[in-house]
Amino acid sequence: MLSSIARTSRRFAATKNFSVRLQHTPSFHVDTADNTTSQYFDFNEENYGRVKLVLSKYPANYKQSGIIPLLDLAQRQNGGWLPVAAMDKVAQICGVKPSRVYEVASFYTMFNRQKVGKYFIQLCGTTPCMICGSEDIKQTIEKHLGIKNGQTTDDGLFTLLEVECLGACANAPMVQLNDDYYECLTNDTMVQLLESCKAGNPPKMGKWGSLPMNGQVSCEGPLGKTSLFAEPLPPKVDPDRFKEGKVDPASVKKHMAY
Repeated sequence: MLSSIARTSRRFAATKNFSVRLQHTPSFHVDTADNTTSQYFDFNEENYGRVKLVLSKYPANYKQSGIIPLLDLAQRQNGGWLPVAAMDKVAQICGVKPSRVYEVASFYTMFNRQKVGKYFIQLCGTTPCMICGSEDIKQTIEKHLGIKNGQTTDDGLFTLLEVECLGACANAPMVQLNDDYYECLTNDTMVQLLESCKAGNPPKMGKWGSLPMNGQVSCEGPLGKTSLFAEPLPPKVDPDRFKEGKVDPASVKKHMAY
């Protein structure tokens, strides 16, 4: 099995024009010009402070519990993707074999083991978004940027990847742009979003941490907010209901404010 993987890896590495779309990233490492085991990576001084904070949350003999947050930190420092040298550094810090880190980085789709653009567009293509026009949005992105799904623009500014549900079904169709959600998209607003990013000025997130591009607030409907105008009052419960330590099963619902 291992020899078969090694042969496959060598075949990829031997290909002069090695290029694979992001959604087809192999589960094993393949050396490329900007991603080899001999290259150097280290956290900067500011991020070493964050490394210390992460590791302080776990017992000294369970430093491996910090692998995921440290990989995320390394990815953010490295422009949105994880070279193998960064994974090796995380393994060194956590005191584990590099393979323990590789298996985490290759399992979770939040980690990008190939270089992505400055603006990483993850387009939701699951059923609610598909019904509401995600295919049209994808075609708009591909036409406007001149790339296909899984590819990066020549200037390194945008990468497009269709993904599964991102949990914003009420405001479909939508994209996740780096960390931010842009929702209720149309072909026109998608182009506006891309142009804003090209200008280095992506729209700021709304009050609730996302931005519906049709002007609505969060998940409110076309009529705006129609309920929950005041903070709901909690049910009245007698604070002394179990004072004597006795519970009558026949009246427990009443005591629990059901």
